[in-house]
Amino acid sequence: MAIDARDAAGFYATPLGRLTANLLRTKLGALWPDCTGLAVLGLGFTGPYLTLWRDQARCLAVSPAAMGPAIFPAGRPSLACVAEEEALPFADLSFDRILFVHGLEHAENTRRSLREAWRLLKDDGRLIVVAPNRRGIWAYMESTPFGHGQPYSENQLSRLLAGLFFRVEQQDQVLFAPPVDWRPALRLFNAWEKIGRTITPQLAGLTIAEASKEMLGLMPTQQPARGRRVFVDAGR
Repeated sequence: MAIDARDAAGFYATPLGRLTANLLRTKLGALWPDCTGLAVLGLGFTGPYLTLWRDQARCLAVSPAAMGPAIFPAGRPSLACVAEEEALPFADLSFDRILFVHGLEHAENTRRSLREAWRLLKDDGRLIVVAPNRRGIWAYMESTPFGHGQPYSENQLSRLLAGLFFRVEQQDQVLFAPPVDWRPALRLFNAWEKIGRTITPQLAGLTIAEASKEMLGLMPTQQPARGRRVFVDAGR
């Protein structure tokens, strides 16, 4: 079940939520430093992150009906809508970049959601999935938006993407601080990040995977359904 957008927005308004968003924005900005002129789609609850590229790109946030409409930081308007995550109302090859945050782990059908992302992503586009790490404590703390839905280990996420014709380009593990909104712990937030990355990288709170479309081994069917590009595995 998807988290409620108001609950997610409430988390990001807390000191812990702001530190978390700043950390993740730094990681996402390093992966996609320049999106000038591109079309960027956010799936899930991506308001705190699409603002990275709002001044460069055409950004659109889509959230599932169960979550409610996306909420953006005050003073930074952006396009947002609610739609069925397995049948998004956009033409094939509409987006240069697609970002999942608080999205994939809440999908009713994960594979169909990723197939939709594959359909919408341009052939030279890139996808980023941010998901709770199964081995980390954040995946089991319901006080944060990352403590809901289906967590993934790094290998599980990699296999899921590869099985749906995405090629994983790089992965990272982030968020090592404990998920507690307690002032003494928050003062050590950045120190936890450095120490955890060195000593216990497998216990990170989040897994980040960037992927591109895998075109080899695919061929179009003779009769695409309703204007959508449909592919089958040529090896079967």
